[in-house]
Amino acid sequence: MIENSILLGWLARLWAVLTGAWTESGLGRACRRCESAAARWSEGSVLWQFVWRDGVLPRVWPESLACRLFSGILNIPCAIAKWIYRVGKGIWDGSLAFRFVSALGGASFVFLGLLMLVMLVVPHDYWNNAYGLVGAVGVTALFIVGSAARPRHRLEAERLGPYMLFYLILLFYALVGSLSTSLSMRYFLFHVTSFLLVLLVVSSVQKYEQLRLMVALVIAGLVVASLYGCYQSYVGVEIVASQQDMTVNEGMPGRIYSFFDNPNNFAEILAMLIPLDIALFLGAKTWRGRFWSLAALVPCLVSIGATYGRSSWIGLTLAVLVLVALENWRFIPVALVLGLCAVPFLPQTIYNRILTIGNMEDSSTQYRFSIYEATGNLMRDYWYRGVGLDPQVMQRVFQTYPTMFDGSYPIHTHNNYLQMWGETGILGLIAYVAVLLHGLKTGVKQFYKTMDKRVRHMLAASIGALCGIMVISVAEYTWFYPRNMFVYWFLFGVIFACIKLGRSEQQAR
Repeated sequence: MIENSILLGWLARLWAVLTGAWTESGLGRACRRCESAAARWSEGSVLWQFVWRDGVLPRVWPESLACRLFSGILNIPCAIAKWIYRVGKGIWDGSLAFRFVSALGGASFVFLGLLMLVMLVVPHDYWNNAYGLVGAVGVTALFIVGSAARPRHRLEAERLGPYMLFYLILLFYALVGSLSTSLSMRYFLFHVTSFLLVLLVVSSVQKYEQLRLMVALVIAGLVVASLYGCYQSYVGVEIVASQQDMTVNEGMPGRIYSFFDNPNNFAEILAMLIPLDIALFLGAKTWRGRFWSLAALVPCLVSIGATYGRSSWIGLTLAVLVLVALENWRFIPVALVLGLCAVPFLPQTIYNRILTIGNMEDSSTQYRFSIYEATGNLMRDYWYRGVGLDPQVMQRVFQTYPTMFDGSYPIHTHNNYLQMWGETGILGLIAYVAVLLHGLKTGVKQFYKTMDKRVRHMLAASIGALCGIMVISVAEYTWFYPRNMFVYWFLFGVIFACIKLGRSEQQAR
């Protein structure tokens, strides 16, 4: 059907013509010369070698006492489960119930995918953030039981690198040193949930097919949320004045939010997960796989458009550009040209919304700068130690300073990095940024060493998505809604799962 398709045949011929024109064009030749020059420069550049090399901490981490202690403590439950199994091996092997539970534990990646699916489809009014913790603990317990009869199965915390340990220690310090420990405990548990999600993604995935199934379940949940978002766009939702300044967004309809509390929350989740669906499309081996991943993409793109989340549009654009750059940077000009060509076909309301990006007359932009000014007042007193975890703690401290121009106080800093700085102090911010940069650098390096194209596609997509949400985090506090926080760290776990698969492939060669 595909081979005989007139439309696809025309598109293939058009692509061949464009590719040939690009190859022979002056710009194409200039780009190839720049590529050769960049390759020669990078080979001899001291700066490039300094940036690209492994740091001292990552090099010594696997054999360090801190790594062994960290990994050993986390794996105490697995060690106990394995010991109990060895002691009563005959009894356990003869137990139908144990074999069933053990089989479920061996497929914990499936239950992790289902947990994330449920997290994406439960309406806001029925969601409790404690469900995330209970679910993460439950899947971890299942993994531990499953590891009893599997000698190689363990919680692979050492794969996350040294900065994660420092980050966790500083989170605990922010809890203990909080101006309100009782309030901070709530967000500390959210951080625990996030760490368990990262750890489970890395530890439960042993081969690409498992990673693909887990991600496919997550995308299925995203599609359900997106279809409901499309329905909201069709029937219309109420315009909320605090979410859209109608003086500069004339004619814009109400912003959809699907199963989440706020349009920005939904848009951020879409920006993080849409690239993973693109990876499934690129890695599909059958036309059915490509069809369903492409079909899943349609409601997701419609929904992110209808959220009118400008920062998320920018983040998703960057995510796709990073993905394309990693796959083949020569397609970047083509992607940019196609993007510009698509602008005239956008709905007028979306086009008008794009034009408001950076518009200082927009009340939301003005309000952000007022929040940053108020945050600066707080930082002068708490920059070195932080006020403690949880935006509610920061809200209380804000109330001891002058109000903003409208007489109110910020509920958060509207910026992940400022928020982490304000909550955990300067060392917490440094550890947080170090964790992210280590993940990106390790992921990019492994991308060029991995031969399995499917793993490369998923790694490029997850790196792109993380870059996108990091940019969104400059304009939004993406963790104010904990479900977004959980998806954020799930995405981070996907990067390290791909790194693990790539390294396993290298060792097998």
